[in-house]
Amino acid sequence: MELSSLRPAEGSKQSKNFRRGRGHGSGNGKTAGKGAKGQKARSGAPRPGFEGGQMPLFRRLPKRGFTDRNSKVITGVNLSALEAKFNDGETVTVEALVERGLVKKVYDGVKILGNGELTKKLDVKVNAFSASAKEKIEALGGTCEVI
Repeated sequence: MELSSLRPAEGSKQSKNFRRGRGHGSGNGKTAGKGAKGQKARSGAPRPGFEGGQMPLFRRLPKRGFTDRNSKVITGVNLSALEAKFNDGETVTVEALVERGLVKKVYDGVKILGNGELTKKLDVKVNAFSASAKEKIEALGGTCEVI
């Protein structure tokens, strides 16, 4: 292989201003890549999903439920996970949870849940706490701060 023989992979480069229907010499003349005759060869061809007047698939399928646009995706972390990954007296933040692998991706916030036992004093600064988690953290002398 030499520098002079390098070239892009076949089909990877496409010109955005490719002129269709400009004669046989252009490689895409006459029918301009639309084949011969038929509805799809003409201007005003039907939109994607059009089934020739038959009821389209997206209208035949039943609609179920709805998506609440005000909903938030909160990531939950149990006290048992904090017990395993943090030492006594440390500060637990959202960044620290991501760093230690307890949270993969922060969407709209992190909530500490009360599942499991805690034996270490921790200062926790996250978006939300369950009542039982807050109770257990403060019982050991730790602090719960909502950011």
